Amino acid sequence: MHRVAVFCGSSFGSEPAFHEAAADLGSALAGAGIGVVYGGGHVGLMGVVADAALAGGGEVIGVIPRRLVDREVAHTGVSDLRVVETMHERKALMNELSDGFVVLPGGLGTLEEIFEVLTWEVLGYHAKPSVFVDVDGFWSGLFATLEAMTDTGFIQPEVLGRIRRVRRPGDVLDALGGR
Repeated sequence: MHRVAVFCGSSFGSEPAFHEAAADLGSALAGAGIGVVYGGGHVGLMGVVADAALAGGGEVIGVIPRRLVDREVAHTGVSDLRVVETMHERKALMNELSDGFVVLPGGLGTLEEIFEVLTWEVLGYHAKPSVFVDVDGFWSGLFATLEAMTDTGFIQPEVLGRIRRVRRPGDVLDALGGR
């Protein structure tokens, strides 16, 4: 595992635990020598992850669509900032550069990014691990929905079984290697 893509909010959310988890994840990845590929912004949880990884001496690659450079305040201090034209190009490049995916709390963009990646896995476009960091039960409702979708035959049980879920950022490294 050389690099992981991190999907998370471009805002901080309402709980201090979200900020703390983002910082812990960035530090843990840098400490393990695993590079971070992320949305390229300097704002919200994404900025916290990037700054913590950089502070730990880690590689950080930002991938940001041109129209979000100003809106998400592109992080000019990252190891490598790549500006693309579309969100689809962003996700495709993040996938190409990464060996796995980690999901912290976030909103619609976070969900859109991870669901496309999970769909690509189901369709056989990649076989990379995905790990949700369920900070203070943030993803519990989503996992209840995914389980209901599995119970009603819309998601195969083995697909749901491949999606990892941990409570703490410190458990991400084990979850990524557990495939």
